[in-house]
Amino acid sequence: MTSSKHAATLALHAGPRSDSATGAVAVPIYQTTSFQFRDTEHAANLFALKEVAHIYSRITNPTNEALELRLTALEGGAMAMTVSSGQAASALAIQNICHAGDNIVSSTDLYGGSWNLFAHTFQTMGIEVRFVDPTDPEAFRRASDARTRAYYAETLPNPKLAVFPIAEVARIGRSLGIPLIMDNTAAPIICRPFDHGAAIVVYSTTKYIGGHGTSIGGVIIDGGNFDWEAHAERFPMLNQPDPSYHGLVWTEVVKPLGPIAYLIKARTTVQRDIGACMSPFSAFQFIQGLETLALRMREHCRNAQSVAEYLSRHDAVTRVIYPGMHKSKEIDRRASVYLNGGRGGLVGFELAGGMAAGRRFIDALKLFYHVANIGDARSLAIHPASTTHSQLSEDEQRATGVTPGYVRLSVGIEHIDDIIADLDQALEQADGLSRAA
Repeated sequence: MTSSKHAATLALHAGPRSDSATGAVAVPIYQTTSFQFRDTEHAANLFALKEVAHIYSRITNPTNEALELRLTALEGGAMAMTVSSGQAASALAIQNICHAGDNIVSSTDLYGGSWNLFAHTFQTMGIEVRFVDPTDPEAFRRASDARTRAYYAETLPNPKLAVFPIAEVARIGRSLGIPLIMDNTAAPIICRPFDHGAAIVVYSTTKYIGGHGTSIGGVIIDGGNFDWEAHAERFPMLNQPDPSYHGLVWTEVVKPLGPIAYLIKARTTVQRDIGACMSPFSAFQFIQGLETLALRMREHCRNAQSVAEYLSRHDAVTRVIYPGMHKSKEIDRRASVYLNGGRGGLVGFELAGGMAAGRRFIDALKLFYHVANIGDARSLAIHPASTTHSQLSEDEQRATGVTPGYVRLSVGIEHIDDIIADLDQALEQADGLSRAA
């Protein structure tokens, strides 16, 4: 394990330096379901949590563990657990501490898939999600009660791109004994939510961490900075006997390791029972992507800044949505406080021609891929109102920042001249349609 604090170094060297069995420098793919026990006593001890080792790849695997260790170091956390997707990361992060009858308070500025999960699927499980406008951090306090188990937000919300007030909301939560869960998918490297008071960080590793559009995955990272035992009444799942482990109390069992009861429980109960695990092959792919993440984020941010500036000068564009270019001085201030080394690779903009112009623009692109993803090395584009956010009502779409003429770009690492040229010809066609109308 390196002692460096620099992201570019940690992404390459954190965790095991070589494979303990073979000395291999590249992390091997342990494509196995199970792991051999030494004897029956060893097996019994592992299942009773008296010893720690790999049992079954649904719960832990050496390849996945290597990825978890690197991501933990990169974020400045205490422990991580890889899962099957970003959606699984969001769902399991909340299910780990919420019973039926409990609630969380969430920012309205969310990815469409998260909104549907929170507003509809969680409702069928008896978990209430109370949505509040993050422009007023005190709204989180007002929406909280004795059954509130967490606050939830995205660092750089997709597609609204209004940087979340992490420290302000985290401070409110800690005064009430409520942890802040941050989805940092759109801002790896350029933001570390734990530094600003977040308790849990989740990622869709599918995006920038992987970077090449080859694998689906997610991760939950425990900051080890929240005292779950101090708020025992708010977190009965962690502080009362767990019948699935013969009455074990998680906050007591993990005391020698620090305040990481949250992540240990997530792995040994929720992941064990639901089984939303990442495959070792996918973990290997994400490790490859992680090793160049610092370089790619630098280029994503530089190209996105150029695209935002270009769009702000184009007659067909009525508004550009990009951190540092919002109408609100407070939101722009947050970009300076929370985003270091760039403003991210996502750019949104609105076309005067509305829904028709948005679709025409997308269909005219040649370099950009039209896909439902972000964070690839290649440039991507989508029209959210007719795709990723189409299941939301019009009011819900507007709450998340989606209007009929809104287009979201995930700016890649191609040469900036080629990116601008493709946008220019597509905008010319979209603008021609709006003028004709």
